This record gives sequence, C-alpha cells and structure tokens, in this order.
Amino acid sequence: MYKVITVISDFVFIYPLSMSIVWILGGWLFYWRRERGQQHVPPTLDHYERFSILVPAHNEVGQIEATVERLLALNYPDYEIIVADDGSTDGTTELLHRLCGQHERLRAVYMAHNGGKAAALNAACAVSRGDYILTIDADAQLEPDALRWMAYNFQQSPRVGAVTGNPRVLNRTTLLAKIQTVEFATIIGLIKRAQRAPLGKVMTVSGVIAAFRKQALVDVGMWDTHMATDDIDISWRLQRRFWEIRYEPHAIIWMLVPESLSELWHQRLRWSLGGVEVLKKNADIWKDWKQRRLYPVYLESATSIVWAYCLWLIVALRALQLGADFFLGVEFGRGSNPMWVGATLTLVCIVMFLTSLILDDAYERRMLRYFFWVIWYPIAYWLINASTVVIGFAKVMLRKKGAKGQGVWKSPDRGISDG
Repeated sequence: MYKVITVISDFVFIYPLSMSIVWILGGWLFYWRRERGQQHVPPTLDHYERFSILVPAHNEVGQIEATVERLLALNYPDYEIIVADDGSTDGTTELLHRLCGQHERLRAVYMAHNGGKAAALNAACAVSRGDYILTIDADAQLEPDALRWMAYNFQQSPRVGAVTGNPRVLNRTTLLAKIQTVEFATIIGLIKRAQRAPLGKVMTVSGVIAAFRKQALVDVGMWDTHMATDDIDISWRLQRRFWEIRYEPHAIIWMLVPESLSELWHQRLRWSLGGVEVLKKNADIWKDWKQRRLYPVYLESATSIVWAYCLWLIVALRALQLGADFFLGVEFGRGSNPMWVGATLTLVCIVMFLTSLILDDAYERRMLRYFFWVIWYPIAYWLINASTVVIGFAKVMLRKKGAKGQGVWKSPDRGISDG
C-alpha cells in the first residue's frame, strides 16, 4: 500500500513537470517553424472570400453595440455580421432592430427561446452567405486585421477546416484577471503552439474566436446543441474527419474574464464538463489507426483527469498525516525532501511562463510586466482546475445512459471593471 501511494505521489510531481517541458519545447518548435523572422503586417491576399461573422448573444444589451461597432471597422473588404439573439429578455432584441436598420452589413436572427450557444450558431450559420465563418463572443473586441490572417491560413490549404485565434484579456484590474492574463498566454498560446508543432492537432479551438470553412462545418453536421462546450466538440469532429485546425497568433481578440471566484468556478466547471464529454464521446478513436495523430492529445487530456484525482488523494493523505500526526511512511513527491520537489516544479513553471510571455510579446508589447503574477497560478488555479475536473468527470460518468447535457446559457460575469 505504501509503495502504491508513493508511486501516486511521484506521478503528481512528474506529470506537470514533464508536460511543462513538452509545452516549452513545443512552443519554441512552433516559433522556429512558423513565427521566426515573420513580418507582423497583415498579408495581402490574392482574393478575398466572404466572411460571415456570427455573434451569438443572450441578454447582451450592455455589450452588443460596442461589439458591432468594432466589427464594422474591420480591415477586410467582404464580410457580413449576423447576430443571433438567443431568447434575450433584457432589451437586446430591440437594440438589434435599431442597429440593423442603421448598418447594411448587419443582420440578426431572433430565437424565441434560449436554446444555447450552439443552437444560436446553427441558426446564424443557416442564413450566412460567406464561405468562411467566424464566431466570436458578444462581449469581445476583434482586432481590425484578424480576418486577413484567418483567410491567409484558409488559402494555404483546402484541408484547413478551422483557424483558432489569439484571445487577450481586456480587464486587468484585479488579481484574478492579472493571473488569467498570464494563463491565457500559456494555455491558449504556448499549449496550442506545442500541440500544433509536432502533431498538427489541437485539443480545442478558442470559443471566443474561431474561424471555419463552411464546407467543413457542413461536413461534420454543424454544432452539437447537447454538449456543454461547443468549441471542444466541434474541434474533435473536424479533426476526426481529417480537417486541419491551425493556430494563428496574429488573429487577436480582446475578451473580458471573470473577476469573481464564483464566476470563475462556474466557467471552469463548464470547461471541465465539456472536456470530459468529448473524451467520452471520442473514446472509440483507439479502434481506428487513421486517428493515431489524435492519440497523444486524447491521452494527455485523459491523464490530466487522473492527475487531478491523484492530486487530491495526496493532499488528503498529507493533511491526514500532518493534522492527525499520523505517520504513513510515505515520501510525498520524488525524493526525501518535499522542498526539492516544490523548488523543481517552481523553476520549471517559471521557465514555462517566461517562455509563453516572451513568445506573446510580439503580439502584445510589455507582456513581461505580468511575470510577477505567475507565482499565484500554481497555488490558485491548479487547485481550482483540479477540483472542477474531479467534479466534472463524476457528473459526466454518473449521468444516466442516453441522457444528454444541455447547452443553454446565461450572461457571464463581465468583470468588476472593464478598464
């Protein structure tokens, strides 16, 4: 029994250490192949296919006008904007009526009831006229050149089915927001670089900004309205049909993040539910050798769930050992000195965050000034994310056979301050 617990304790230490090294090396490999020496000016394209920008909205009266105004100023010659009003009850419908009358590029789809983001996207896509589809959140601010960078990737290969962009945090006035600024640079930036470089696969596009070839969406049957997260599910269905997903760091969008612990918890729990649902739904990929390039992505995600359970097991045992003065005869972590374990993880974590901030500095200057806030990430976010993974896995696995999740939504926390 003691040996088993020691192995688990070692795994809790080794897994984040090894994955951090993989992400660091993968991020630099992506940089070497795709970003080194690249000019940060929008590409000039041979032709400009029409983009349909889909904006799902539910009770967004305070945000949607600013989002639309920003979209009307994009540096791209041929695009339309379609807002899908998903059963709003706060005046969003009336506001959209007025805005549509003022702007020729803008149209709206009105849904009688709140059907969820996926349902809203399906409705908007059904009336779209573009060959490329861009989806963004209703409170997000898109950079003017983003469509050019997205289109550039689509024109490089007909097998590119989706391009995920580069979300940046807009509200940075609180500790939670500052930590998320660094987190998005790492999770969205570094991990997507690491997944793309050696494998050509990614776990998920970013829900706040993702572009799709309409042909690819039709090929996979559009968005699934029964999944907790539309972005992870559509990513896996595209890649299982051998559509390529690319990461384009120049396609920048500014987003608001939760600044309260309760909203952050609900957001991460939904992400965890969506991730587990997708793993369960795609468990059969191991039967198909043609899907082998997805094996490492699946394995890494599944292992992270195991790690979350192991982490809390070791935390509980450690608390029992210390709190009740109950000696288990176990070395927590690799080696006899827990301080060595913590120092090693801290060092590698610092190198990982430093790498991500250096790589992202080309797209947002002075990112290194947020380096101070990385010390809080392992303490706060590892525990929050590990907790939501444990709960999310249990909820999905204990769900009655044949039961489906719901994709309905509510207006998210906009942060204490948008400044």
